[in-house]
Amino acid sequence: MEISNRLTKLPSQFFATLVKKVAVAVSEGRDVINLGQGNPDQPTPKHIVQALQKAVENPDTHKYSPFRGTDEFKQAAADFYKREYNVDLDPDSEIAVLFGTKIGLVELPLALMNEGDLFLLPDPGYPDYLSGAGIANVTYDTMPLHSEHGFLPDYKELTDKQKEKAKLLYLNYPNNPTGATASLAFFDETVQLAKCNNIGIVHDFAYGAIGFDGDKPVSFMQAEGAKEVGIELYTLSKTYNMAGWRVGFAVGNAKMIEAINLLQDHLFVSIFPALQHAAATALSSSQECVDELVNLYEGRRNTLINECNRIGWKVNAPKGSFFAWLPIPEGFQSEEFADYLLAKADVAVAAGNGFGTFGEGYVRIGLLVDEGRIIEAISRIEKLNIFKP
Repeated sequence: MEISNRLTKLPSQFFATLVKKVAVAVSEGRDVINLGQGNPDQPTPKHIVQALQKAVENPDTHKYSPFRGTDEFKQAAADFYKREYNVDLDPDSEIAVLFGTKIGLVELPLALMNEGDLFLLPDPGYPDYLSGAGIANVTYDTMPLHSEHGFLPDYKELTDKQKEKAKLLYLNYPNNPTGATASLAFFDETVQLAKCNNIGIVHDFAYGAIGFDGDKPVSFMQAEGAKEVGIELYTLSKTYNMAGWRVGFAVGNAKMIEAINLLQDHLFVSIFPALQHAAATALSSSQECVDELVNLYEGRRNTLINECNRIGWKVNAPKGSFFAWLPIPEGFQSEEFADYLLAKADVAVAAGNGFGTFGEGYVRIGLLVDEGRIIEAISRIEKLNIFKP
């Protein structure tokens, strides 16, 4: 039995390759400082864990969930958006429950596009966006993200043909991998682009809680008319250190939400009800744990930037997410530099070209180890004498 053509056309899994390289080094007994991962290193807050534990003891949660999620979780998501962003949402028609937002991002082209439709994707961007294009057998063009434009797509660069053919456009701010953030003015411009060209907007708001220097990231839903043209995906993975729990939701345009729900009606019977209760608890309870987490990442960011500048690695501080996007020294390609750091300094970073053509020339570093390990990592790199203080 051979696998389908659909699967053979999928892109290679970038993160799986990265994990394998690190695993080989660790198996050799080397003390690898892994700055290449995107996995939160802090535990889920205790009150969320306790909410799950209590819910699991209730036999009612052992049954099938309603196909489209529990009313409690969807109402908590609506209340969360009203409290945090002053956005009104109908829990029944404008919220879809997701098994983590990755599955939503990958399944959306199946729900909203036909074979051959055009998909606009950011470059550099989250590699699994390409998986959605491959599974749905749609074509895609990329929108370059350049530092001189704040790592925002320049819509003036889109051709008339692209704007005419495009069915969906993905955005992600705070951005993985660059750490850039978007303004409300940019989202207003995005809404106008969508309305004028009948393009559906999908905003991946995975790092929505993580903004630095006192600046709270802007939700796409805050732009006037956003619900008329698009949706936003929010995950609990980063905000509450619930990456392994696999829970998130989509909000916004009712037709797009219905498409997600209809597809999922045929694929799933929604998330374990006890987990949905714990997720509702996370969204509805005090957000002090989130503030503490953002402060932790900001401290790590400041340590990383200070240490890089100290050794002559001239970098800019990210404005959000838990990543830093660092230019590589002359004489290297991105993957070559990442392999060099792992081989010579036992420091793992993610090569920028793994995020797209325009990621070449950079590496991504995660703020997911403590400050002591960050200092040690940069000290190891300093000894390689590739930067001049």
